[in-house]
This record gives sequence, structure tokens and C-alpha cells, in this order.
Amino acid sequence: MHVNARPRLLNRLHPKSLPLLLALLLAAALTGCSRQPAAPEQPPLELSIMLPLHLIQPPSDELVAELEKMTGTDLDLRWVPDEIYSDKLSLAVASGSYMKATYVNFNEYQYMKNAIRLGHFWEIGPYLWDYPNLRKLSSLVFEESAVDDQIYGLYAERPASRQGIILRQDWLDRLGLEPPGTLEELYEVLRAFTEDDPDGNGQDDTFGLADRNDLIYGAFKTLGSYFGTPNNWGLIGGQIVPEFETDAYMETMKFMKRLYDEGLINRDFAVTSKQNQRTRFVTGAAGVYIGSMADAQRLADSAVALDPQAAFTLVNRIQGPAGLRVWAMPGYGGMFLFSKSAVQTKEELHQILAFFDRSMDADVSNMMRYGFEGRHHERADGEVVLPPEQEQLRVDEVNAMHTLMIGELSNPNLLPIAELRPLAELAETLIKDNTRFVVRDATANLESARDDESGLELQGIITDATYNFMLGYLDEQGFRREVQRWKDSGGARIIEEYNASYQQFRGSQ
Repeated sequence: MHVNARPRLLNRLHPKSLPLLLALLLAAALTGCSRQPAAPEQPPLELSIMLPLHLIQPPSDELVAELEKMTGTDLDLRWVPDEIYSDKLSLAVASGSYMKATYVNFNEYQYMKNAIRLGHFWEIGPYLWDYPNLRKLSSLVFEESAVDDQIYGLYAERPASRQGIILRQDWLDRLGLEPPGTLEELYEVLRAFTEDDPDGNGQDDTFGLADRNDLIYGAFKTLGSYFGTPNNWGLIGGQIVPEFETDAYMETMKFMKRLYDEGLINRDFAVTSKQNQRTRFVTGAAGVYIGSMADAQRLADSAVALDPQAAFTLVNRIQGPAGLRVWAMPGYGGMFLFSKSAVQTKEELHQILAFFDRSMDADVSNMMRYGFEGRHHERADGEVVLPPEQEQLRVDEVNAMHTLMIGELSNPNLLPIAELRPLAELAETLIKDNTRFVVRDATANLESARDDESGLELQGIITDATYNFMLGYLDEQGFRREVQRWKDSGGARIIEEYNASYQQFRGSQ
């Protein structure tokens, strides 16, 4: 269902507008033949946006300048390295000093609800119907991301789950191994990639898994899925339970600790940045990367540039104790929220919404997605051709721009790619296959005021305890003491509120 079907949240956009609309149409008909004076040229909209940088560098100045020209804006894009984005966002929340538009990923968005309820951001639901592209966005995603039945953000669309395993096929071949299909087989691949000289150079210079300091988008949460861990919160025995109180979470920590103790993972994974993780993988220091399968082709291209013999494959199905499972995001990877302190009038808010609406038009969205024709891509028969020799140029100059795009997957104005390269095509196939066994957060449609208020701060207790267990500084008893500290600090209240919300939700069905 799309916005143009007028879903429940949007039915109330203009409850008293029909008489006014008829009057305006009549006035337009009576005056349509008269000559109107030319409207004065409007100055460009000054638009500041804070958003994460997932790559080494932001999009090229030429691309940004063209976007400004096409949309009539003066853009101030504040790119913040992804590794410190949560910290910057927390500072903005604490100080109330936001850019006009702020990108919040789906996990952080859950902890922005308190700021939303305090009136920090504009409600935009009543205005979406006014824009030809925004009105076509998915009402289901808007329902999923609504706060108290109101819409506050424009969403960056993402597949349900892109998570999987990228690994060196040439190393598997050299060691006579098959791609793993179980957790124990995955462990054996990691061990062999560490101990059995997979690159054949006669030196002890490789290890299995390259990981980073991120329990969500790094290896930990995906491995947790394979062990049967809930996605943040699970429904177990009729009760809403936090993931870290489950046996599966403990088994995941033990598995990671085993990798750490045996040297099958980089020793500094708890403090390693995303870029350093990728560097270790593409330079052949490690043979396995657990994360977004959509990154496989780009990582492979970087590796082949250094070692032409390097070859890669993908795995998305790992059988665990509970069968096939992988954690899922909602229908959005992030949201753009609009600050009331930085955007002080409805007129300016409408200008900003018009910018995002314009960004979905064919000419703008295809430039944002693929770059300049003739430089970054070619076109043939209404499709986009992505020459392999221009891949690095697209990475350096274009790909960071994707974070600024909204409704990307379902935007009908985006041209299809004529032919994906083999690894990219495999990634697309496996990402679609993931939808067969995704695990969603059991609290997605539930409410906890205490979680909205202090959940992010309390999560720090669990994050620290998880790393300390994997690094050997806490045993099981020590970890459970930290869980109890989380409960005593407000976590028990969160559990109570989610369970009360669940009972109310179930009773309404």
C-alpha cells in the first residue's frame, strides 16, 4: 500500500479542506485567462543536513553542486564518520542543537522518540499528500515508524536483511574446503584461514574473521541470529524478553570469546573502525567478513586490485540450533527528522519537503544513485550500464550520496541496472532469500516510555558487559551481575512496560 491509497495515518491530512479546495478551484477557473505578473525569483533554500559517512570520503563537490543546481538549494551537508555518528547525535539531542534535517538510523530512531514527544521535531504527516513523490512512499513503513500515530520522518528504504558472510573462495579452494553451512563449519573455516596458510605464502600472516567495534552491524548480531538470539527483544513463553537474557546470547558471546582466545579474529576487534576492518579484509590479512552482502562486489574489487588471484563468494544460510535465522530491520534503514529549532516556519518546512520530493524525480534520483552519465555510468535501452573499470570512481565520488536518498528501493523513477556483475548479482539473490527466514524485533509495535527516555543510555551497560565477556574480563556470573545492574537502573521498568504493552496489543486483536 502506498501513500496515494490514503492509509489510516494520512486520511486526516486535510479534514476540513474540501470546501476550501472547491473555492480555490472556482477562483482559479474564473481568473485562469487573466495575465498574472511573473513571480519573483526565489533565492535558493539553505538546507543543512547531518548524515553518516560510511565510506572514506563524501560525494564529489561536482555531484553536490549539480544536486544544488537541480533542486534550487544551497546544501550544507555535515558528513560525520559512521564510527562516531551516535556520539554526535547524542550531543545534538543533549544540547537541542540540530541541523535542519538529521539522519537517524533505525536503531537510534527508537531512542529519539522521547525527543520527538518533547516537540523537538516537526510532524510531517499532514503535508505528505501535497507532494507527488512523497505521497507514493509506503504507508506500511510510515505506520511502522509512526510515533503516537503521527509521522515525523522521511525514510531511507532498505531490504529487510542484507546480512551474511563474505569470504575468500580462492582460500577455500586452496585448502579443499566448502563454504560453511553450519556454525561448526564456520568455525572450521575460520580456524583453517588462521592456521593452515590459506594464501600459500608459507608465512603465519592470516587470521579468519575481520571484525569491528559494532555489536549491530559487525559480526556479533548476525552470529547471534545463527545461534537463535532474538532481534533485540523476543517473545518467549508469552513474555517479552531482552535478547541478552537468553541462552542464545550467552552462546554467541562464548563463540566470539573462543575466536578471540584462539586468535581467529583480530585481537583489537573491540576498538577497530569499519575502515580498518575492511582494509584487513581486502589486503588479505583476513578471509571472512560478516556484514552487508551488498558490499561484496566493492570489497572484492579492492582486493583484486591488490591481488589479481583473489576470488570471493557469499553465504547467507547458516544452520543453527533454531534453524535458519537472520535479524531484520524494519522497512527503513533510517529516517530524516526536521528540527523545529532550526526550521522555524511551516513555509521553510514545505521547502525542505519539496527538496526531498524533487530528489525522487528521475533526473535527480538517477544522478544521486549512479552519478554522471559518461563519467560514472552509461545508458542503453532505458537501463544503466555500470562499467567495471569505473567502479572505484563511483565509490570515490558517488556512493556516499546514497545515504541522502529516500524511498530508494521502490522509487519507480530509478532506472534499472542492465546487468549486474556476478558477485553483485549473487548478493541481490541472497538478500532476497533472507526474507524467507528473517527475525523481527518483538517490540516493533509496542511502547515503553522508559525505553524511549533512557534505553540508549542503559544499553551502554550491556554493550560494555558484552565486550568485557568476549575479552575475558567478565565470566558468566559477572555478566549476569551487569544485567541485574541494567535492571536496577531502569531496565526492569522497561521489561514491565513492554509486557504491559504486549498484553494490551494482544487484547486488541
